[in-house]
Amino acid sequence: MKNVLRRLFHLILSAVILISAAVLQTAQAYTPPFTTVKVGLYYGSSALASANLQNVTGAGSGYQFGTLDGSRQFVPLGLSTAETKLTVLRDRNMVYDSAGNCYTPGSAGTIVVGCYHVQLNTSYATYDSAQAAAAAYEKGFVKYSGGSFYVCFGDFISQDEAAAYITVSSIQNAAVTSGSSNTVTVVKTGTDTILFEFENGTTSYLVISPLSSGGTKCQTWFKGYKYYGGFQYSRTSGGDLTVINCVNIEDYTKGVIPYEMSNTWPVEALKAQAVCARTYVLANIGKHSGFDVCTTEDCQVYRGVSLSNATTDAAVDQTAGKYLTYNGQLCVAYYSSCDGGATESSENVWASAVPYLRGVADPYEKNITSIASGYYWTVTYTSSSITQRLRSKGYNCSTIVSMAVTQTTAVGNVYKVTLTDDTGKTFTFTKGESIRSALGVSSIHFTITASGSDDLYVNGSGSVLTGDQETYYAVGGSGVPALLGQGQLYAVDGSGNTVPVGGESTDKTFVISGAGKGHNVGMSQWGAYSMAKYYGKTYDQILTFYFTGVTVG
Repeated sequence: MKNVLRRLFHLILSAVILISAAVLQTAQAYTPPFTTVKVGLYYGSSALASANLQNVTGAGSGYQFGTLDGSRQFVPLGLSTAETKLTVLRDRNMVYDSAGNCYTPGSAGTIVVGCYHVQLNTSYATYDSAQAAAAAYEKGFVKYSGGSFYVCFGDFISQDEAAAYITVSSIQNAAVTSGSSNTVTVVKTGTDTILFEFENGTTSYLVISPLSSGGTKCQTWFKGYKYYGGFQYSRTSGGDLTVINCVNIEDYTKGVIPYEMSNTWPVEALKAQAVCARTYVLANIGKHSGFDVCTTEDCQVYRGVSLSNATTDAAVDQTAGKYLTYNGQLCVAYYSSCDGGATESSENVWASAVPYLRGVADPYEKNITSIASGYYWTVTYTSSSITQRLRSKGYNCSTIVSMAVTQTTAVGNVYKVTLTDDTGKTFTFTKGESIRSALGVSSIHFTITASGSDDLYVNGSGSVLTGDQETYYAVGGSGVPALLGQGQLYAVDGSGNTVPVGGESTDKTFVISGAGKGHNVGMSQWGAYSMAKYYGKTYDQILTFYFTGVTVG
């Protein structure tokens, strides 16, 4: 009896340990370092001379101004405005274009915002104290610089004009300022009324955040799209404005889902996409200089919440805080449109092997081949067109006469393609992205067929040479023996005449027939659609099918 009780005790103890371990594992779900992500909207060559903001009707009642601290939390500067339409400018002479509802560089026009101001030398510790002093001056406003607030007024188009105003007005303790190469100016849209200026070098940047109306969640129109969150503005070396959307990660995810998938898709597929999108952005914190991710397929498509609906929002809300991890570490949750029949291991597409990015045969896509646009595709090249393509990419090739898949992966995707020119020189492309770039194909799930004769003829098409072509020699036009394939070849016919020998055909056609779209790594979006709609799979089942050995939580 004692032995039975002892065994029972150990069984109960083991169960408690297992339950405790499960609770501990749940408690150790991934915790992100930031709740705010930074999305580059306009930067580099797309940077803006001016940027308009407008509260979405019924979801915003003005704006507040501030910065982000080291934890990416909004820190107010003390200024808020009830104006619902603002424009941020670089601090240069700018002219309002009413037709385009924007400001452009210049100093001639009906409405001009001049970049020269009169600045009082006294600094203030708070915005309110500076604003109280600025109210005494016509066109007075507050400027934040180096941690202090200053009183400025006027918007003159030249330094001389501003200096003359100081002299005529007998203003003491003041100087002309035109800001630095980092200064940004905020005006009421469509006017020359300056509301605020901000310059703080490269240590912090102005962030404008919408104010809530009656507790509603704020949305802001920007360049034709609706966004949650605030907007950060900076300038590099005196250039135009870099604009960054600073947004809560859940709201960011709501702005990805309807652009990476249709907002009419099954909710379980959308939930799988939400976990991927949320995981992807956190795995790419700081991918770009000054911000985390962009808005294009280089990262993942993000256009705010204009296309969000109740279904896509529910997909995000129902997976809030859920991430993909592998051995406790955040995954890079790659995905693409469709895989054509099999996903692929990362090292067969890019450089490195990632344990959770393993190629798997995908039986689910068979249900969507007729509804996924461009699922099946062909790319056709002639010898001349593929030759020109390779040359345009820097390859020193003669006419390409052969193109073939020479190695496939364990799941049947293409790993190696070899092209040969008419001198016998070969050009080999390995790994998915190299192959897709070289051949201009949609995926790495394809075959190649060639048409055009390789037969050698002597003295007309009736006499075909047979055997191993590499053993044939012919007399060249100068009488010097020449290897087959090197220049024009000649042979002596039965009458003793020297006649041309037909070499490998140079008018071949190569047809690449494939399926799928994208890099083939990670989740297939159309596969997720099929798993949810036709097989009743849940979002976590979808994710654990496409990502090997991961934890969703």
